[in-house]
Amino acid sequence: MRTNVEIDDSLMEEAMQLTQIKTKKQIIESALKEFIAATHRKQLMSLRGKVEWEGNLDDMRTQDVQDI
Repeated sequence: MRTNVEIDDSLMEEAMQLTQIKTKKQIIESALKEFIAATHRKQLMSLRGKVEWEGNLDDMRTQDVQDI
């Protein structure tokens, strides 16, 4: 998708220096992927304490992989 946006030059320059990514397109795609991943993590964390789970971690740790 072609899109024209104005991006702060200093932000772009710093991102390129920190990551060694060579193109602005790659920087933007990387930033979008990181943003999406962070949002997914935040959504998962919001479930903490809301999901009931029954099981025994000690038993699971000692089970053979083939038994699972």
